[in-house]
Amino acid sequence: MAKKAAVDALFVKSKVREYIKSKGCNTSGDLIDGNALNDAIVNVLDNAIGRAKANGRKTVQEKDL
Repeated sequence: MAKKAAVDALFVKSKVREYIKSKGCNTSGDLIDGNALNDAIVNVLDNAIGRAKANGRKTVQEKDL
């Protein structure tokens, strides 16, 4: 599998912490500062982009997720 280029964080750290705390859990530093969460977001977006292109569109829509 090809390694993906580094992408700036696509999420707001404080919002992620706030959401997790609202569910009664704590957030580890490696979740927020690591790459796994961002990689998951990038993967979802890349799949949505691929679906939009496969359907002949340049606009990624909610249904592509």
